[in-house]
Amino acid sequence: MIWRNGRLDFAAAQSRAASSTARARALATRYPASYVCWDVLQHPDPAIGDCRHLPYTERRAFLLELLADVGPPIQVTPATDDRDVAVLWYNALREQGIEGIVCKRGSAGYPSGQRRWLKVRHADTVDALVLGFTGPGSDPTISSWRWATRAGRPGCRGAWSPSARVGEVSSGAVVVGEQRAEGESYTRVGADLVVEVLAGSGRHGTLIVTRMR
Repeated sequence: MIWRNGRLDFAAAQSRAASSTARARALATRYPASYVCWDVLQHPDPAIGDCRHLPYTERRAFLLELLADVGPPIQVTPATDDRDVAVLWYNALREQGIEGIVCKRGSAGYPSGQRRWLKVRHADTVDALVLGFTGPGSDPTISSWRWATRAGRPGCRGAWSPSARVGEVSSGAVVVGEQRAEGESYTRVGADLVVEVLAGSGRHGTLIVTRMR
C-alpha cells in the first residue's frame, strides 16, 4: 500500500509493479510502500505448517503472534468482530482511499481458489476478462480493448485511460486472430488478463476499470 497526497493510492502501487528496476527504486524513494498482511497460510513452525484448514480466528492469532516484534513498513491489517466498528471504518475511511471492508466468518478456513468472503464496497464492481483490442496494437496507449464479463455476457468496447498498463501485461500474449462482436472487428488475444470494472458501466460503450486483478 502506498500513501500519497493524503490518501491510499492503489494506482501508484500498480505503477510500481509495472516499472523497470531503476524506475521502481526511484518511485520507492519518493513514495515508500507498506506491506499489510491479512492472513497466514503456512506457519514457519513445522509442527503447525499449513494453516489453511484452521478457522480464521486461529490464523489471525498466529499472524499477530508472528508479527508482534515486526514494525512498519510491515504491519497487520485492522480487524474487528464489532459490527459498529466495521460500519465506522466503512463510513469514515473512505476519504483516505479505503474502498470498503471484507467480511469473513471467524470459523471458516482459507478458501483456496474460491471466493467465500463478502466484499462491501462503496461502488459495486464485476470482473471482466480482456479479450483483445481494436486499433493499432503497437500503440496500446491509444488502443481500445474488448472485454467480456466473467458471467459470459458479450464483450463491449471500452476505453481505459491506463491502457498502456494493459498493453504491458498482455504484450506477450498470443494473437488468436480477428474476431467480430456487435458488428465490429477486433484482434483477439490469448491473455488471461482480468480487470475489475464498475457495475453498470459499459452500457454506452465505455467501461470504467478500477483495477487489474
